[in-house]
Amino acid sequence: MTEQRDAAVSVRDLVVERGGTRVLPGISLDVGRGVVTGLLGPSGSGKSTLLRAIVGVQIVKSGAVDVLGELAGSAGLRRRVGYMTQAPSVYGDLSVRENVLYFARVLGVEPDAALATLERVGLAELSDNLVARLSGGQRARVSLATALLAEPELLVLDEPTVGLDPVLRRDLWDFFHTLAESGTTLLVSSHVMDEAARCDRLVLLREGSILADLTPDELLRRTGASDLDSAFLSLVEGERR
Repeated sequence: MTEQRDAAVSVRDLVVERGGTRVLPGISLDVGRGVVTGLLGPSGSGKSTLLRAIVGVQIVKSGAVDVLGELAGSAGLRRRVGYMTQAPSVYGDLSVRENVLYFARVLGVEPDAALATLERVGLAELSDNLVARLSGGQRARVSLATALLAEPELLVLDEPTVGLDPVLRRDLWDFFHTLAESGTTLLVSSHVMDEAARCDRLVLLREGSILADLTPDELLRRTGASDLDSAFLSLVEGERR
């Protein structure tokens, strides 16, 4: 694979092992700047492991991960990369407002700017509520708000729409594209194939290997399928033969 000069993320020959099992067998990919790239595949395909390697919190056996021109996990990336984990990484015994202001202090973000982030994710009216008393989808949006605080150049989102109703999922995807149009690079993982059509580019994983790296339209043309779910199944069946 030829490295893209405008790549926000470049992964080369990445190998990750956990508990003696090789989770990622030596994969390589580029994530273009200013686009929404979907990382899709079934549970256990290695999506979360790859995302953790990109944000620099995963121990790797070998390979290289370059993020915005720096080594993944470098101190200089702290404000440049936003990361939303699959499980909400906020404090249940604090209010929505207190959570956002706490993380803002850690990142050196002004309080007014931090509270404005709650407007962006539709949580301003719940700012005084304890996070522990929120729904799963609301807690996920608090996590998203903390990931957005420093207005990162790269936003890494692990299953951000799990548990959300269809209207909120639509609104969040519209928001993701608004961020991309302003220059933010988004890498979004999902196991729901109907979200693939909302991405500019798709990286399809299965058992730690990349089955395809292409646009939704290219995937449909390549497989001759009528929808993206069928296209993914077609790729999987082709790998088994």
